[in-house]
Amino acid sequence: MDVFVIGAGASGLVSAIKAKDAGCNVTILERNNKCGKKLLLTGNGRCNFYNENQDIKHYHSSNIDLFKEILESKKDEILPFFKDLGIVYKNNNGYYYPYSNQSTSIVNALLNKVKKLKIEIIKDTLVTKIEKKDKFIIYSDNNKFYADKVILACGSSSYPKTGSDGNGYLLAKKFGHKINKVLPSLVQLVGEDNFYKEWKGIRSDAKLTLFENDKKIKEERGELQLTDYGISGICTFNLSALVSRGLNKNKKEEIEINFIPWFDKGKKEFLTWMNEQNNKLSNYKLKDILEGFLNYKLVSLLLKLSNIKEDSTWNEIDKEKLIDLIMSFKFKVKETKSFENSQTCIGGVPLEEINTKTMESKIVKGLYLTGELLDVDGDCGGYNLSFAWMSGMLAGESVRKND
Repeated sequence: MDVFVIGAGASGLVSAIKAKDAGCNVTILERNNKCGKKLLLTGNGRCNFYNENQDIKHYHSSNIDLFKEILESKKDEILPFFKDLGIVYKNNNGYYYPYSNQSTSIVNALLNKVKKLKIEIIKDTLVTKIEKKDKFIIYSDNNKFYADKVILACGSSSYPKTGSDGNGYLLAKKFGHKINKVLPSLVQLVGEDNFYKEWKGIRSDAKLTLFENDKKIKEERGELQLTDYGISGICTFNLSALVSRGLNKNKKEEIEINFIPWFDKGKKEFLTWMNEQNNKLSNYKLKDILEGFLNYKLVSLLLKLSNIKEDSTWNEIDKEKLIDLIMSFKFKVKETKSFENSQTCIGGVPLEEINTKTMESKIVKGLYLTGELLDVDGDCGGYNLSFAWMSGMLAGESVRKND
């Protein structure tokens, strides 16, 4: 059986390995001159490839119940798979990385296995059209191929410079598949105000609370990165999918930032503590007290937005306004950054159109879809790669069974 895998990314390489192990003749077609380009970028080049907390709440889909079948069937096979490839990994608070701290270790381990199995990779080959007659006919920009089975592993629209430019959606759509609207996810957020250059470069432990049309939706805590356009960082990314969906429906998206989340009993506790600090530091200006726990650039901005002079004392100011800014800073979202900046996407081929036990299309027999092409996305922390591995495993193992 001749199986062609379209795309040499995370799910494509795994599906090719599994299909070859199942006894198929496997060929990978890759549009770039290098395999795993997007995989090399993950985790800032460190490759957080798995997370031990595989709670379904970390995944998102238009049909989460169908995704649950995939998760339960394959989540426990990921670490043994990579161990068999020779990857030595470490667990950093539940986040799994190769011990080398380099994504090249993961990519090379996959490619070494591909080479050992004598799977052919044809690079610099962009698939432009696929037809199905007696066999699948795959047209590229410079050749034509024939296959018994095809695994589409082309990625989404995020990081298009890596070749993930949405071409897979077009191929799936031509076979009759629906594409749920594709939007950026795990992406930075752009705000409506004009003072962001003043907080650019600040990193702060913070709690972010997303409000949609003034209704509380979700909270995240972690390192917040303040930029000249708005906000970034993992806690921002984990809210961005909800923000994308909301903005697409013309909903108002606002994020409340608490710059001192360690005061978990609220504003009264902070007021009491500040009074104590002021008494203890009786000769200090307010600015000096605040700089004891907040970034100096952030202190200057918060005082400016509160109309408080920098040489003021704690007893001279409108305390309520300043405390609101410190603990309930309102960040009004204008838009998300574009696909060029997003780590992944929401939307894609709905799982209702896929046999989730095999990843085979319910519309076209012999066609399999994996990874980001599907309407599944995850939080930061290895979840999107986990889905790539799981869907690739299912597709590769199933091509021979379904013959």
